[in-house]
Amino acid sequence: MEVDDVPLDDKAKRMRDLLSSFYSLDPSMSSPDTSSSSKYATLDAINTTSFDPDQYMHLLVHKSNLEGLLQKHVEMAAEIKNLDTDLQMLVYENYNKFISATDTIKQMKSNIVSMEANMEQLLEKIMSVQCRSDGVNTSLFEKREHIEKLHRTRNLLRKVQFIYDLPARLGKCIKSEAYADAVKFYTGAMPIFKAYGDSSFQDCKRASEEAVTIIIKNLQGKLFSDSESIQARAEAAVLLKQLDFPVDSLKVKLLEKLEQSVAGLQLKIEDIGNASVDSNDTSTDTVPATAHETSVCEFAEAIHAYRVIFPDSEMQLTKLAQDLVNRHFETTEQYIKTQVWSANLLGVLRIIWRDVLLMDDVLHEAALSDYSLEPARVAVKLYVSNKFSHLLSSISDALTKAHTRQKDKGEEYSLQVALEGGKKAVLQGSMDVLLDFRQLLDDNLGLLVKLKDLIIDWVQEGFQDFFRALDGHFLLLSGKNSSATQDQGLTEGIQDDKVLAGLVLVLAQVSIFIEQNAIPRITEEIATSFSGGGARGYEYGPAFVPGEICRIFHSAGEKFLHIYINMRTQRISVLLKKRFTTPNWVKHKEPREVHMFVDLFLQELEVIRSEVKQILPEGIRRHRRADSNGSTASSRSNPLREEKLSRSNTQRARSQLLETHLAKLFKQKVEIFTKVEFTQESVVTTLVKLCLKSLQEFVRLQTFNRSGFQQIQLDIQFLRTPLKEMAEDEAAVDFLLDEVIVAAAERCLDPIPLEPAILDKLIQAKLAKTKEQNPNSP
Repeated sequence: MEVDDVPLDDKAKRMRDLLSSFYSLDPSMSSPDTSSSSKYATLDAINTTSFDPDQYMHLLVHKSNLEGLLQKHVEMAAEIKNLDTDLQMLVYENYNKFISATDTIKQMKSNIVSMEANMEQLLEKIMSVQCRSDGVNTSLFEKREHIEKLHRTRNLLRKVQFIYDLPARLGKCIKSEAYADAVKFYTGAMPIFKAYGDSSFQDCKRASEEAVTIIIKNLQGKLFSDSESIQARAEAAVLLKQLDFPVDSLKVKLLEKLEQSVAGLQLKIEDIGNASVDSNDTSTDTVPATAHETSVCEFAEAIHAYRVIFPDSEMQLTKLAQDLVNRHFETTEQYIKTQVWSANLLGVLRIIWRDVLLMDDVLHEAALSDYSLEPARVAVKLYVSNKFSHLLSSISDALTKAHTRQKDKGEEYSLQVALEGGKKAVLQGSMDVLLDFRQLLDDNLGLLVKLKDLIIDWVQEGFQDFFRALDGHFLLLSGKNSSATQDQGLTEGIQDDKVLAGLVLVLAQVSIFIEQNAIPRITEEIATSFSGGGARGYEYGPAFVPGEICRIFHSAGEKFLHIYINMRTQRISVLLKKRFTTPNWVKHKEPREVHMFVDLFLQELEVIRSEVKQILPEGIRRHRRADSNGSTASSRSNPLREEKLSRSNTQRARSQLLETHLAKLFKQKVEIFTKVEFTQESVVTTLVKLCLKSLQEFVRLQTFNRSGFQQIQLDIQFLRTPLKEMAEDEAAVDFLLDEVIVAAAERCLDPIPLEPAILDKLIQAKLAKTKEQNPNSP
């Protein structure tokens, strides 16, 4: 039977038991594994020293049948062969190891024998060296003792000589103002003076004390001298303390001197006006030391010296250091109020941070790096706020600058400049501000790193508040915010009615540009470079809500467009009111020509067309003259113009007027006022409709004779053609013109119209006169 038929675990177990029984001296160590199955717990007892053949055979015969016994026989024969082979290999391997161990022991024995002779020789040499060393020590002992005695005497003589020379040394130090060396010499001689000053070195001690008195006096003068640097005064205080001078009595005066020096260390606007540091350069070792940095280093060294001199002065020194930091940030806030960029602000903040770190090294308890966070937060927030204020001012300047130059250049140019300048100021100005703020975030300055989340929130909140303020400022420029008087200076020079109306139209188009172009671009940039934040708290919602801003400016655009239309309509209404209230229409003379108010009316409309043309885009021109509308206009005009002409008396004309009123009930209603769109045609059409409606209302307020009615008929007939060319909705224009004539007929005492021939003749005469006055006009 093959050996591989035996399970691997059983084979390994039997091999382990076999080796254990072969090498173990304790029979109990070869006991079977208690974790085996119940079957091997009894039948595997053959591998133990307590094996009982009879019991084993009894169990085997009892548990197995004939085939099982034969199978067990085959397995046992195979196991015996395997065990014989394993034992044979084990004996061969141990035999080789025994041979190798025997050879090694023989070699070690031969080496040890030769080593004993070498060790004996080494011992003899060591004993010889020791004997000779003892002889040398014995012969040189007396001389060595004498030399050491002479050396001690020489050192003592040097000390004695130093004591005798000390007054002269101190005098030389006083002349050269080397007070540190003088104090070192005197303090070194103090132990000798204390021991022998009253006997052997009495004169030297007295002369030295006189010199030290002069030194103390000079150090006191140096300590309170304003011409001396802070470091020199601190050194003088340290030297006085080493001389056991009671410097604690000078503490108040010294701290007052140090406090006075703080004012001289404060940053000045003229000194930091050109401060600009590359945000990528974070090493301070490569930057040459400036006068300010040198002064602050001296101040820090003075603080360190004062802490050593006055251990209980920590609170006063901390207050002085905090005062210096506050002064720095006060200057920074004044500097920020001027128009500065992030590079300049970073330069100032680096100077302040360097000063903070210098003082933090010598005054750890003050924790100036943490203390400076609050004033830095105020300064950076002020910078962000001022940036948005300057952006608002630049947009206002761009919108109003062109109007102040109207005397030199035409209005068309000024409105175009205002529109393009306003768009550029909003979009490019916002991008420049975002890029400037991005430099603050990218810088790794310790102050700004801790304020990063706050800066992101301030930028987002700033844009939200900026666009709300811009909407309010647009209202101020349009003249609809009379309560806001603080920005009155921004609107000076644009109070001319004509210019202000054009500016309102520019504001309407800029508002639409902000909604459609500026806000999406700014939102994309904020999402890319200013995401995160959250320092303001999530319960307050997002800081920047572009949807709200878009709604504000969409509403503002429509509002300004209606304001422009109302302003232009009111101006024309003043002209119409003057036209209809000035003459006496009951005594009006026969019409000889088209009245001059028609020219003024058309001129105002041409000005509106010129403004609208340069600001608003063209729309799709829609001719709404439908068949029903056309027939309506004809049915309203032809009866009045043809049937009335065929009647020669007032009674028949009044009958025709009654027929006209009855015809209104059966006509299709014409849509007069529609939603105003941001196109040239829509705005001009709306203005024409409003002006004609105003004209109709002014006519209804007057009473006309026949000549007055005919004058109205002539003026309206002349206006019909140019108004149709201007307006998009010809049907509505026809309808409103007919309404004016009908209203005049209703208010006329004798509504007899002009004959068509006379009407055409007067109109042609007006056209010829107009062409003669303006030969270049079409």
